[in-house]
Amino acid sequence: MNVSFTVADDIPLALKESAEEFILDVRFLSALMWYRKNKLTLGKAAELAGYSKLEFIERMKLERESIFAYDDEEMAEVFADVAKLP
Repeated sequence: MNVSFTVADDIPLALKESAEEFILDVRFLSALMWYRKNKLTLGKAAELAGYSKLEFIERMKLERESIFAYDDEEMAEVFADVAKLP
């Protein structure tokens, strides 16, 4: 599938980015949004962004984004599972 839309030339300029950098950022930010909403897995979000999983994680770290977002209940389950380990 090919997705396209028009962006004013001054938008990337205002961001001090080249057109290519702007496109990469739009892909990454779109993938990140769907990942945050739990609509895409990490792998699928990386694919949408045009990155490998590791590259996507590294980019998330650069952007100070949480890779795993667990609520208190989910964290309690994780710790309970860890406590059961020998």
